[in-house]
Amino acid sequence: MEVPDFGSDEERVARVDEYGFERPAGNDTEELVSDYQAVLSRRAIKWRKLLQGSRLQRSLKVKRYIRKGIPNEYRSLIWMTVSGAQGQMENNPTYYKKLLEMEEDPKLVESIRTDINRTFPDNVQFRRTTNPSFLQPLFNVLVAYGNHNKTIGYCQGMNFVAGYLLIVTKDEEKSFWLLDSLIKKIVPDFYSPTMIGLKTDQEVLGHLVRLKVPAVAELMEQHSVMWTLVVSRWFICLFIDILPVETVLRIWDCMFYEGSKITFRVALTLIKYHQASILEANNFPAICEKFKQITRGPMVQDCHGFMKKIFTEPGRLPLTVITKLREISGAQLDDQS
Repeated sequence: MEVPDFGSDEERVARVDEYGFERPAGNDTEELVSDYQAVLSRRAIKWRKLLQGSRLQRSLKVKRYIRKGIPNEYRSLIWMTVSGAQGQMENNPTYYKKLLEMEEDPKLVESIRTDINRTFPDNVQFRRTTNPSFLQPLFNVLVAYGNHNKTIGYCQGMNFVAGYLLIVTKDEEKSFWLLDSLIKKIVPDFYSPTMIGLKTDQEVLGHLVRLKVPAVAELMEQHSVMWTLVVSRWFICLFIDILPVETVLRIWDCMFYEGSKITFRVALTLIKYHQASILEANNFPAICEKFKQITRGPMVQDCHGFMKKIFTEPGRLPLTVITKLREISGAQLDDQS
């Protein structure tokens, strides 16, 4: 049998990005990446000045800086600070170690082990042959979280979220505290046994689309397409493996600072910007395919341009409106159960 040509070691290395993800051969985004690196270099100078001296405090200036992008060398520090994870870790210095020393829960461990080897097969840092590999730290983070929050334990999708945190922090204890902050404050009840938070936010998106992009809402209703069929992975994995890695990280920058309304801004931007394309669909399968297509292409690859769009394309999106829609959607789901 003919042995496939995987290219030389040098070629393979050249195709791996700074986060460990392998870029496909013939990648045509090199110029875009180069332009973005120039933007990040300018942002890094500004961040360096901002972080000199006193500890980072919430302010309009910090919010503006975060929206414009956090250079990767400062990302872990900023996420830990603005999320409150740093304070939690400092106030509980031995807690993570104690969680790992707890008696093993066989069901928890089995669930995590089942998913571990499926985590980012296209990332060299999540392979057993890599030294050091993120697989053991990822396992530790998920076991610790399962011991910490027994109501949730482990839920599919958490391995990808925790994996991204490890890619950024390179530290399992920091990743644990960021995961705790994210699940507690940003996606509450997404990973609970009933997943009521996930179901509620999908319904909220449906309400927002009726307000902002009514023609698409009408199309969905006409063909009986439930929102959970087209956006559940967007929400449960927070756009991991849906959008390009740098775009996801830019979304998370804002999400850790501004909360879950950022996820609605991203979803609405994708839908509103591609409204004409979505409306070309005339049946159930075509609509589902359109929702896959709108997460690809030049718009989402240009993370800097895309992030500008999420704060303009959907228009105003006050937290009070989202809170009210969550109350309405939650009540509707209760009535259905």
